[in-house]
Amino acid sequence: MNASPRRAAVEILNRVDTTGAFAEPLLDEVLSGRLFTEPADRALLTQIVYGTLRMRGYLDWVIRSLCEKRSPAVSTTARNILRTALYQIHFTDRIPDYAAVNEAVGIAKKLDPRTVPFVNGLLRNAVRRKDEVPLPSGTKDPARRVSIVHSHPLWLVKQWIRSYGLEETVDLCRAGNEIPPLAARVNALKASRREVREELAAEGIEAADAPWSLDGIILSHTGRSARELSCWKAGRITIQDEASQLVARLLYARPGDRILDLCAGTGGKATHLAERTGDGASIVAMDSSPAKLRELEKNAARLGIRSIRTQPVDATAELGEHFHNSFQSVLVDAPCSGLGTLRRNPEIKWRIGVSDVPPLSVLQSRLMDRGARCVSPGGTLVYSTCTLLKQENEDVVADFLRRHGDFQQVREIHEIPKELLDMNGFFRTLPHRHGTDGFFAAVLRKATR
Repeated sequence: MNASPRRAAVEILNRVDTTGAFAEPLLDEVLSGRLFTEPADRALLTQIVYGTLRMRGYLDWVIRSLCEKRSPAVSTTARNILRTALYQIHFTDRIPDYAAVNEAVGIAKKLDPRTVPFVNGLLRNAVRRKDEVPLPSGTKDPARRVSIVHSHPLWLVKQWIRSYGLEETVDLCRAGNEIPPLAARVNALKASRREVREELAAEGIEAADAPWSLDGIILSHTGRSARELSCWKAGRITIQDEASQLVARLLYARPGDRILDLCAGTGGKATHLAERTGDGASIVAMDSSPAKLRELEKNAARLGIRSIRTQPVDATAELGEHFHNSFQSVLVDAPCSGLGTLRRNPEIKWRIGVSDVPPLSVLQSRLMDRGARCVSPGGTLVYSTCTLLKQENEDVVADFLRRHGDFQQVREIHEIPKELLDMNGFFRTLPHRHGTDGFFAAVLRKATR
């Protein structure tokens, strides 16, 4: 019997909900196997998983509106069967409604048989009332309407309205539900953008120079994992959003510099710094996760980089004296809510709540304090996040500058396009304006004495 992309989508979404995993590696795991070899099946599976995650808030609203009485207790499996079917009914053009319903009922029979009558009845009702979904008034409760129609948490919509206004919040939400471009960073140690574009063209993949990053290219969506591409295997590219690529430029790093990446993770920015310095700097990549650092070491080896030394250290703890005043450049790419990456990681918006933000700000401030001690006199400290929340961005920087009189913000930044600097001299990208992930960064300089 042929494998079902719809059933696989439900099973992936179940794992996302029950284990806290992200959809991307789960999809890669399934697509790298032999179950789905047809491009149409692979595309359908990917569309249903990401589409359901992006529109989950709206889909759950529809489910609640269709329950005649109080919403019954529904298992994770049944809820994801309903969500995936409703996504197909409301947001796809090429899938007939009856096919979505029949497939959903068939999946329920296999995965959660006791829910079959409920699933069948609700979905048939959904088809009949497809154009009658009740919504809050845009005049009386605009935030709630935006939250439901554009499928973003109400608390987040309210925060964005305060920061950006209603109209731009709608644009932000729309952008958060779009399919992101596939951006890659070309490894200058091994190839030029032109050479990589030509290599990709030989594999039948279109690519163009990225509009913002001088190291970036934008690839057509291939339906294949990036790890299957010859240029990835040979270390000529790294998959990385354009906004993330631009952070390394803010450090003004040069060959011979000592550079500290305080929260290196798997090394996207540390390896870029190595490439930009011709593998001639001395880079210390720190992280509290040994597993992430092992992945960093694998990435560095693939890219042909030897200038990075990893250290499994919890940077929130007091660092040794030998780190103090030792680095010309320090990057604090801080753990954050990740709300600038919703196009890629839509599950984040259903996991982060308003109460999660203050503890993140405290953590970010502590990391900034640790990073500041490591900067040598006259050196540079860069604070960056992939979130759009003021509490994690400007507020953290303002608090830091109040407590550290030996640092000043650098507002004149010539390494990146001026369109990506806001009126306060912060690096800021927004998905609906720039087509990138949402990023924030501040460049700070330590006094010479």
